[in-house]
Amino acid sequence: MFEFLFQWQRKNKATMNTNAASKLTDAEFIEKEIQRFRVSKRRKEMIDGERYYDGDHDILMKKRTVIGANGELEEVRNLPNNRIVDNQYGKMVDQKKNYLLGQPLVFKSENELYNKLLKKIFNKRFQRLLKNIGEDSLNSGIGWLFIHYNEQGELSFKRFKSYEIIPGWKDAEHTELEYAIRIYEVIMYDGQRETIVEKIEVYDATGIYRFVLDGSKLVPDEEPFSNYFTTSTVNGDEIIEQGWNWLKIPLIPFKYNAKEIPLIRKVKTLQDGLNVILSNFQNNMEEDMRNTILVLVNYDGENLGEFRKNLATYGAVKVKTVDGAGGDLKTLQVEVNSDNYKAILEIFKKAIIENAKGYDAKDDRLNGNPNQMNIQSMYSDIDLDANEMETEYQASLEDMLWFINVHLFNNGLGDFEQEEVEVIFNRDIMISESEVIKNIKDSFGILSDETLVANHPWVDNPQLEMERRQQEKDEEMTQYAGAFNPPVDSGDGNEE
Repeated sequence: MFEFLFQWQRKNKATMNTNAASKLTDAEFIEKEIQRFRVSKRRKEMIDGERYYDGDHDILMKKRTVIGANGELEEVRNLPNNRIVDNQYGKMVDQKKNYLLGQPLVFKSENELYNKLLKKIFNKRFQRLLKNIGEDSLNSGIGWLFIHYNEQGELSFKRFKSYEIIPGWKDAEHTELEYAIRIYEVIMYDGQRETIVEKIEVYDATGIYRFVLDGSKLVPDEEPFSNYFTTSTVNGDEIIEQGWNWLKIPLIPFKYNAKEIPLIRKVKTLQDGLNVILSNFQNNMEEDMRNTILVLVNYDGENLGEFRKNLATYGAVKVKTVDGAGGDLKTLQVEVNSDNYKAILEIFKKAIIENAKGYDAKDDRLNGNPNQMNIQSMYSDIDLDANEMETEYQASLEDMLWFINVHLFNNGLGDFEQEEVEVIFNRDIMISESEVIKNIKDSFGILSDETLVANHPWVDNPQLEMERRQQEKDEEMTQYAGAFNPPVDSGDGNEE
């Protein structure tokens, strides 16, 4: 895509930059891509997804309006204008994120050394990072993980916000990157004055190119180019640093689904409707004097504003007799039926759960003594959605393992490129423990002990549990053998 004038060559499964940056990028192309992305519906959805998750919903900008004298809607400020957020969308994101990624992933290989190395790399910090990327995937349709070396030279992983990344895909299926553009803001100070500067980074196979966005034009940054990582060698008293690049762009996409459709697209209108119903209900409850329509006969005054003030202040109004006609105050009662609101709210909440493919923890199927079939039925929608998300994540983790293998190879820890790795997602699902344990007992003699132990609901580490069981059996055998082999009297009064 870009005409980068670089001479680079392969070495140790990476590339080495042998020339300084003699040309940066096709600046006009990047500027147009940035302008196009900024106003795109896709980026708006990404931002909407994140702000709705944070509780910043459109209802918070709602104005109270009435039909004016000319028939047009006009804003009024003297009526209740509640803006209530019932964040069912955020609940669905948390539910789906924790269902698939709430428990640690397990990386399994037949090579024990490889297992130990992977366990060290994919530690608890990585598990937390992946869970946060899962949140990005749900809110934006896609999340991004950047692989790099930190200041200590350690392999590290960094999360990029989805609305910061403009991907340039090689194929229509969006499986391989040709380049990527990152837009992000940093706060800088000019003396005491705080300014926000927009930074641009362009990633491709030859390295990272950095710019500052001045209006709509790109200006090279202080460090306009860098390789993905560097190595240092000592030559006498001189330290020589050498820039290196991966053969692939170290930016891994984690998709919610194949079409990268964010969850907010499926439920935003329903979430907005739910907020409006709740807000309107609260408005009607607070309009105590307006729940009754007042019919005035011979009111002592012409100003209705004055009438409202007197009624609110004194709880009474004055009427009079005019031309023999007696004054009066009649009412037309307007009932606020809470049952109607409850029914509509229930419809909205169920629709959000169904369209988000979540589950209702207060489902009627959980009443009484729920069996495993009822529980599985309740989880069927979220399980189907998690299957698609897991498929995308499996492919992304496979791409990520390529970089891990190169890192291990280049650091002399071994060549594991041909090793098969199984990634196991431990889904956080409710189960009927008594029913599962009964099925395990019924399978004794049919399945191996290892399989039975691995599926027991009380076991977190099957391997450790098997070792404990073996230790108990060995101790029992030792005690059993001792019962039939009493100590022998050696003749000197001591037993052997």
